[in-house]
Amino acid sequence: MLYHREGKGSSVRDGFYRLQKTRGKGTLSGFGIGGVVRLRDQQGMEWTGTAELLPGGTTRYRFHDGQGKRISGISDSCGILLRDDEGNAWRGFVD
Repeated sequence: MLYHREGKGSSVRDGFYRLQKTRGKGTLSGFGIGGVVRLRDQQGMEWTGTAELLPGGTTRYRFHDGQGKRISGISDSCGILLRDDEGNAWRGFVD
């Protein structure tokens, strides 16, 4: 079994997340610490997820709510792009 040691600066950035659906109305906002992120949508549903740092400076996000809906995607230095189960795109940033 191979082990990969994480170096300095390899953790996901902490901060306030703000995401908006690209078509139609919809927002997600919340806070993330390390790899754990909690968001709340406009109806008050809580989305729990993880942020995983990938090689090359990109981050993979995976979220789910209490009803089994999922949103996942990636981010780079420009912003976050996620897609939900219905095919809707969400764009946002970490502040």
